[in-house]
Amino acid sequence: MAMKRKAGALAPEDDEPVDPSDELQFHCLGGGNEVGRSCHIVQYKGKTVMLDAGMHPAHEGISALPFYDDFDLSTVDVLLISHFHLDHAASLPYVLSKTNFRGRVFMTHPTKAIYKWLMQDMVRVQNTHSSSELHTQLFTESDHLATFPMIEAIDYHTTHTISSIRITPYPAGHVLGGAMYLLNISDLNILFTGDYSRELDRHLIPAEVPRGVKVDVLITESTYGIASHVPRQEREAALMKSVTSVLSRGGRALMPVFALGRAQELLLILDEYWQKHPEYQKMPIYYASNLARKCMVVYQTYIHSMNDNINRLFQERMKEAKDQGDISGAAGPWDFRYIRSLRSLDRFEDIGPCVMLASPGMLQSGVSRELLERWAPDQRNGVIITGYSVEGTMGKLIVQEPDEIQAIMTAPRNQTRGLQRGPGRKEGEQVMVPRRCTVQEFQFAAHVDGVENKQFIDEVAAPVVILVHGEKSNMMRLKSRLLADNAKKTTPTKVFSPANTEVLKIPFRKEKTAKVVGKLANDISPLAIKNETTNGDEDGLGLDARQHAQLMSGVLVQNDFKLSLMAPEDLREYAGLTTTTLTCRQRLTLSAAGIDLIKWALEGTFGAVREIITDPKKEDGVNGDAGMNGNGHGKEEDADEEIDRTITSFEIMGCVTVHVLPGGKIEVEWEGNMMNDGIADAVLAVLFTVETSPAAVKQSSQHCNHNHNSHNPKSNNHNPHAHLSARDRFTRLCMFLEAQFGSSITPLEHPRLLSPDTKAKINSEMEEEHDEVAEAKELARLHALGIPVPGLEVRVDGNVARVWLEGLEVECESKVFRERVRSVVDRAVETVAPLWVA
Repeated sequence: MAMKRKAGALAPEDDEPVDPSDELQFHCLGGGNEVGRSCHIVQYKGKTVMLDAGMHPAHEGISALPFYDDFDLSTVDVLLISHFHLDHAASLPYVLSKTNFRGRVFMTHPTKAIYKWLMQDMVRVQNTHSSSELHTQLFTESDHLATFPMIEAIDYHTTHTISSIRITPYPAGHVLGGAMYLLNISDLNILFTGDYSRELDRHLIPAEVPRGVKVDVLITESTYGIASHVPRQEREAALMKSVTSVLSRGGRALMPVFALGRAQELLLILDEYWQKHPEYQKMPIYYASNLARKCMVVYQTYIHSMNDNINRLFQERMKEAKDQGDISGAAGPWDFRYIRSLRSLDRFEDIGPCVMLASPGMLQSGVSRELLERWAPDQRNGVIITGYSVEGTMGKLIVQEPDEIQAIMTAPRNQTRGLQRGPGRKEGEQVMVPRRCTVQEFQFAAHVDGVENKQFIDEVAAPVVILVHGEKSNMMRLKSRLLADNAKKTTPTKVFSPANTEVLKIPFRKEKTAKVVGKLANDISPLAIKNETTNGDEDGLGLDARQHAQLMSGVLVQNDFKLSLMAPEDLREYAGLTTTTLTCRQRLTLSAAGIDLIKWALEGTFGAVREIITDPKKEDGVNGDAGMNGNGHGKEEDADEEIDRTITSFEIMGCVTVHVLPGGKIEVEWEGNMMNDGIADAVLAVLFTVETSPAAVKQSSQHCNHNHNSHNPKSNNHNPHAHLSARDRFTRLCMFLEAQFGSSITPLEHPRLLSPDTKAKINSEMEEEHDEVAEAKELARLHALGIPVPGLEVRVDGNVARVWLEGLEVECESKVFRERVRSVVDRAVETVAPLWVA
């Protein structure tokens, strides 16, 4: 039977503990084991960088956001947006307007320009959605416009330093303005790719590897795992064959696309193909996106940020305009000849075959979903998926060719026959549309495939790779492939694939070097410096230098990850800091313990104690004067004078001083810091125990000339609660009620109406007397009983209660307030009773 190995034998031996400041922490708030709502947090050396702030296209409301509640966004220094797609940037207005985020936001110039229009369109689409009444509006258009000025735009290959974090964007090739970011925090280089593409297409520059930089951590997408794409020319040929086959059978070809990104690439392909094939030029190509029409201005503006193909088209059309003598009317590379922009489906005549590019690309809502529901029942039509579809979206479902799909968009009036209700379907249930159109999928998404991604990872050669933005199955395949390559490497690569809300802690141990400056630098031995520079070995320090190594003490200051060692007095000059010394004093009185007893107790706890005797008459002070005996007594003839003026002090451990003043007064003095505070606490504890020690008790038991009789009413120690008058008890009752109900306690001047029984007791002839006379007699009766006023009135929040002091009865219209006052009065009676005793 095989023996089980101990767990300690299986685990590697623990090295020295890792300093938390040397750990890189990676928080995955979104995009972990999924595609959508990308958001990652990188923390290192006290700096925090947030990467992307997207929303999940398959969810709505709060569930579409990254897990922002798992992290304190107020600690973020910098937020970087890789590109304008919704799954990477859509929750940015929410972060800036609805959270405690206080950092700075950066993106490239094209991304910022397109982001503004994209977010406005997104908010308007959500507000007009058919289920908008059930949809939680995370932010409004005014929120977006108010936070837009907070975004700062930067260019490729420019380095920016924010809070000691260096940021350099590089082209990512995914969409116009897409960027990968190189972060440098305390000489640790982190490369975040975002979504990137290394394929040379018709308009974008492919992603590039930063040159001359050693990357320590690579954070990269894993969208396609290890799958590889068909060569581009074959894909384009297959795509055009699919489109033309739909047109040839008299159908309509629906191509769901993102409003911006791959749509522009597909438009270039279609326009070029139509130009080469005149037989299709009579069949229209529509691009249904108001947003894309607006943003085409951005594409025309940033032509020089695109590849050589776009610049070549631009030069050719400018030359054509010059030959025609009209440069102002020159067509740019984005002025298509065979593609029409469709502003609204209301203006669309759905007659005959056509090609329709419509957004959104995942068919969740909008124009593309409405056309899908309209065209799906006709077998002549076709749906052509060209981008990546996230799990849970209609784009992912339609590829599986279901028999029917759910109708969520309002059907046009002339197309209601396409929305079918099954037999027995009740009102309010889902309306389903039969799917008879063909469905084909082509990979034109601008993401690297498995081969390109692995080549890029190998070229960067980072020792740590973190995979994000990929479905779990694809991500695990790529992770396994990368780990398998470790067998060929001398230093294995660490590969991580964190899930959402998971936190990675990756140690990066680096040597810490401090530069000695100021006064300390002048105190270094010249021999040590000479030996260090001339007799160095592998670690740069010679044997002689080690023999002459010096132990130095100073203040270690860190500024922008640089350490400097300096003397405290040099802090202002070299670090721009000011120093403050706090002197702490604590006073107490020891009536029984004398100087000798105090010294004996301190020596018993702290060992040697330095005694200092000071005479205020002498300007320079006297320490251990021969004329002093340590008890504050000088020569016999001067004894009466020296006792009152001499101060004896004890210095404990060189930092705490105890001054013994005349009259048993003790003052403890020390310079405030963590160590001295602890010693001072121990000194105070010793002094407090001295007073109750047997020696102090014996000394205090001697004869004294003061009176200990506590029964003497004239003594200062008489019982303050004895022999209380009625007025004292009444005052305490008022204080008790004021403590419970506030200051709204008012004495009643007039007694309440008397009952017949009470009148009979006072005077049998009272019925015939005037009311004022009766009131005066009643007050006299109460005063005779020791009751100063008939009663008290208590007012709280409009409720009024009257407490009659003779019988302590409570009157109030509110039963709750009456019972509350009665309980307080009962407690007061127990406290100050007896109240009205003759």
